[in-house]
Amino acid sequence: MQHLKDFSPSKKLYIETLGCAMNVRDSEHLIAELREKENYTLTDDASQADLILINTCSVREKPEKKLFSEIGVFHKMKKKDAKIGICGCTASALGEEILKRSKNVDFVLGARNISKISTIIHKPKAVEVDLNYDDSLYMFSQNINSSYKALLNISIGCDKHCAYCIVPHTRGKEISIPMDLLLKEAEKLASKGVKELLLLGQNVNNYGARFSIEHPKVDFTKLLSELAKIEGLKRIRFTSPHPLHMDDEFLEEFAKNPKVCKSIHIPLQSGSTKILKSMKRGYSQEWYLNRIDYLKKLLPDVGISTDIIVGFVGESEEDFLESMKVLEYVRFDTLYSFIYSPRPFTPASTWEEGKVSKEVAKERLQRLQDLHKKILTENSQLELGKIHKILIENNKQSEVETFSEGRSDTNRLVKIEGKFINLGEFVNVKVTHAKNATLYGTPC
Repeated sequence: MQHLKDFSPSKKLYIETLGCAMNVRDSEHLIAELREKENYTLTDDASQADLILINTCSVREKPEKKLFSEIGVFHKMKKKDAKIGICGCTASALGEEILKRSKNVDFVLGARNISKISTIIHKPKAVEVDLNYDDSLYMFSQNINSSYKALLNISIGCDKHCAYCIVPHTRGKEISIPMDLLLKEAEKLASKGVKELLLLGQNVNNYGARFSIEHPKVDFTKLLSELAKIEGLKRIRFTSPHPLHMDDEFLEEFAKNPKVCKSIHIPLQSGSTKILKSMKRGYSQEWYLNRIDYLKKLLPDVGISTDIIVGFVGESEEDFLESMKVLEYVRFDTLYSFIYSPRPFTPASTWEEGKVSKEVAKERLQRLQDLHKKILTENSQLELGKIHKILIENNKQSEVETFSEGRSDTNRLVKIEGKFINLGEFVNVKVTHAKNATLYGTPC
């Protein structure tokens, strides 16, 4: 027997996602839950939506300024009876304050409470931001149309409490999702045609440290090994691992497992051991470089990306030069670099002594990025003549331009000009030339 709602016309959902891959995955869950349980269909026109969701990020400076600006924009364009809901990390951080500051918001749903979306939409002015809420066992509805790539949360929350980071305050304590649930979901995704899986967690390689139920002892290395056994799954990526948990066993599994892509994000944050200690990162420059050396011994051509913060409280010119030294030594393929911005609820936000001026921080950031641009150019020249197997992720065919592009096992972007290749296809490409970080080549 069908439910009555099955016969009602579908409502329209518009969702804006800000922030990281975790937020993207949360948005996928929100969309799937509302489609399955509340008969919503997705629209890219906010003015036609019955429900507008803003899935927020709070990692960078003053996200609330961006949020309230967006609320105003959507309120002006929305239909008369459409609802506006605020979700994600800024929702967790501000909670009821959002309703106090904007009468146009209908509900607030924190990052740790995403599974409550189908109930909160029926509660006027509701706020659900419980950091202790545990949905690690919750089976979210699945998107009907899976593509060749998919995201998979393996843990929620974070226990690290780095001095600059607001995430523990917005996503709560770290809990791993049981391995049998992960394997079942991964198998479903593979059966729908997913070839590449991106595993998500604030500290993915700390997987297994805590479950909310009794669970056999398991770690991230074991999870990678088990996922690789799934038929149809060709590639496994993950983000973000923590340098502190990169033991030899993990790095050896990463190197030898044929389905694990040979690119890895290893956040540095600072090259100065003094600043790393102040940041409460738990490792030194020596430890970080030791892990890099061992990884490159196992995989000389491994692709490595990182994060670096400049201008952290107490950072001297000498400390900054230590970051420059590590950048030159490791020669990262990708660099995400930022000027430190104080976040509420974090220890460093209250520190006054040793603050770095914006002018000095901007100048340091420019020097860091200039050095990385030079490294990128040199790294790209080393790729000439090499053959990469890429997964086609983007293509275009028109009178003006035809191309296909994708990423290699080592996460290098490779573009094939003059060829239209279907999305999700694997192609071997010989690199012929390079422009900055993008490689160009021909199928072979």
